[in-house]
Amino acid sequence: MPAPRDSAETDGSSKSEAVETAEAAETAETAEVVAGTTVDHLTATYQAHYRSLLGLAALLLDDTASCEDVVQEAFIRVHSARNRVRDREKTLAYLRQTVVNLSRSALRRRILGLKLLSKPMPDMASAEEGAYDQLERDDLIRAMRGLQRRQREVLVLRYFADMTEAQVAETLGISLGSVKAYGSRGIAALRVAMEAAQS
Repeated sequence: MPAPRDSAETDGSSKSEAVETAEAAETAETAEVVAGTTVDHLTATYQAHYRSLLGLAALLLDDTASCEDVVQEAFIRVHSARNRVRDREKTLAYLRQTVVNLSRSALRRRILGLKLLSKPMPDMASAEEGAYDQLERDDLIRAMRGLQRRQREVLVLRYFADMTEAQVAETLGISLGSVKAYGSRGIAALRVAMEAAQS
């Protein structure tokens, strides 16, 4: 028959078990946080916001095929790194940020390619030539392309993607003050460019 434990030994044992239980619960909680967004949640977010992501890319790039490639590549990149998305509610923000980054990369490659061409590409005629609203839209797109990169990104995210200034700041990794400054300067530059185009 085993010897009875004294009360001090029993208390020590129960405290040890309580500490182990608390540590196990903390580990499980940490594992949940590290797990990131699920494949199902990411896929559902991508499908629900595909058109807006495509539109975001379209305002940063200039052809549909490249936009589709960028948005699909963004999904693949976020899918591969989904464990880093600790807050499931930020899944869309990660997708938008990735679309912006990939669009930048695509533009850099395109600019480099144009610099390496021996002769400039001929201008392509617009299929909707003659329609007033199309001309106005073309003027706006040209004016947008004439903006500084940061100004264009801020305006696209703020007014097309309908983000708040705080969301734009988070997506681009800049301060709220910078978002306001780039936004106001971008709008002023757009106004001047549009007035010049219409005169």
